[in-house]
Amino acid sequence: MSTGATPAVGEGRVQPRVPAPVASGDRVDMAALSHAGHVRPNNEDVYIVLQADRALRLLESNLPKETIPDVNAEICYGLLVADGVGGMAAGEVASRTAVTTLIHLALDTPDWVMLPGQTEGRRILERMTERFRLVDAVLRAEAGRKPELAGMATTMTAAVIVGRELLIGHVGDSRAYLCRGQKCDQLTRDHTTVQDFADAGFIQPGEARTVPYRHALTRALGGTHNQSHPDLHRLTLRDGDRVLLCTDGLSDTVDADAIAVVLRSAATARDACQALVDLALSHGGQDNVTVGVACCHFSPDEAGETRA
Repeated sequence: MSTGATPAVGEGRVQPRVPAPVASGDRVDMAALSHAGHVRPNNEDVYIVLQADRALRLLESNLPKETIPDVNAEICYGLLVADGVGGMAAGEVASRTAVTTLIHLALDTPDWVMLPGQTEGRRILERMTERFRLVDAVLRAEAGRKPELAGMATTMTAAVIVGRELLIGHVGDSRAYLCRGQKCDQLTRDHTTVQDFADAGFIQPGEARTVPYRHALTRALGGTHNQSHPDLHRLTLRDGDRVLLCTDGLSDTVDADAIAVVLRSAATARDACQALVDLALSHGGQDNVTVGVACCHFSPDEAGETRA
C-alpha cells in the first residue's frame, strides 16, 4: 500500500534536474584602452571593464553526483567610459570620482541581479538611474566644497550584459554602438547643443563636426545644469555582436563606417581597441580617446540555433 510519501532523492526515479546557468556556453570577450592624445597634457577619460560572478561550488555531499553540479555560476559583464569636463584638473577629478562612486554604490548593493528577464532588466535599469542620480549629487557636493572644482562634470556611458541582454545608461556625448553583421548603429543620443540643432533641422548631420560649439553639453553628471537623468536602452544581443563604448575623442574624428570596418575585422576585443585608438591618433589625436569593446560569442541552444 502506498504511503503517499515522496521518494527521497536517490531512492526512486525522481531526480530533480538542476537548470544550467543562462550564460552556460556563452562568452564575452572584453577589453578597453585609453590614450591622452597628441595635444592634451593629461587624460580626463576613465574606463572600467568588469565581470561579476555568482556561483555555487559543491565541496562535499553524499547525494548522487548528478543531483547537484560541482559548479553552477552566473556571469554578467560591464563596460563603462567617462569623459571629464572642467578647467585644469577638475575634469580628471570629475570622471574619476564618478566612476569610483558608481563602483562603491554597486558593491554596497546586497542583491546583485545576475539573471535576464523583463523584471530583472527593469530592476537593473532602475538601479542604474538611481546610481547616476547619486553620482550627480556627489559631484555637485564635492564641487561646492572646493572652489577649484566649481562646475566640474563628466559624461558617463555604462553597459551591462546579463545573459544575452544589453542594458545601457547614458549621460553626455560619450557613445555606445552596436555592430551587427554589416551594420554599425549608434545606440545613444549625444546630449549636446549641436545634436539638438541637428534634430531640429537647423544643421545637417554632416555639418556637426565643423560647428565651433559642438562640445557644449546639455546634460552631464555634475556641472551647472539641472540634475541629470540617464537615457536608458535595452536590447537583445546575438552571436557575433560587437558592442563599442567610446568618448568623443574617437567619434569626433572617425566616422561610423570606419569604426564598423575595424569592429568587423578585429580578431579580438583587444585588437579592436588598439586599432580604434590608433585610428583616432592618426586623425590628429586632438582629444583624449577611450574605447571599450565587447565581442559576444553565444553557443547554440538545444535546437541547434543561436538564441536571439
